[in-house]
Amino acid sequence: MTPEHLARLQRARAALTPVALLTRLSDGTQFLFPEDAVPGALAEAAQRLLFDDKAANVTLDGEAWFLQPHNPPLRMIVVGAVHVAQTLAPMAAELGFAVTVVDPRRAFASEERFAAVALNHDWPDEAMEALAPDTRTAVVTLTHDPKLDDPALDVALKSKAFYIGALGSKRTHAKRIERLKALGHGEAALARIAAPVGLDIGAVTAPEIALSILGQVVARRRGK
Repeated sequence: MTPEHLARLQRARAALTPVALLTRLSDGTQFLFPEDAVPGALAEAAQRLLFDDKAANVTLDGEAWFLQPHNPPLRMIVVGAVHVAQTLAPMAAELGFAVTVVDPRRAFASEERFAAVALNHDWPDEAMEALAPDTRTAVVTLTHDPKLDDPALDVALKSKAFYIGALGSKRTHAKRIERLKALGHGEAALARIAAPVGLDIGAVTAPEIALSILGQVVARRRGK
């Protein structure tokens, strides 16, 4: 790798930008996708690679290439240090997500209740702005409190987060939608919110709800 490509790769990592390093095996020529213009078939292969998050050797038009993804880390931002979050956080960590629990209520978001989990006690909109959700980030709001969930959702809907989910009944979500519309969000943006959050598996307990959320997050990430 040339110093130029290394510097560009480091800048992409710092900016949390997904890129793929494409190396032509015949002569070592390298490209950084999507920053560099590459032929359509190679671009499609690189895009699939970033989605699958897995390096691969491919042969296109008689040329052998090694494609290596450099994705930002998977992250999950959980708003609300509630019982579901206590189960969701460690389960998400097992799936490779770096989890941050956001809740200004320190009695709830305590190290005693969330061992080995990053805690953020800022107001949700401030926390979300600082955390800057990207295409590798899932956002889940769990408080049922509009004062906490709505500011987080407002920021999340303006971000590139690949998943946005909100706990609450259909009635609760209908009221939430009206409040978010008043903040200027259109139908297309609001349709990004998975609500009621999680797959419909008949979940009742906190661990079951956490499982249903993670199932939906994984399905969204994998394009299912």
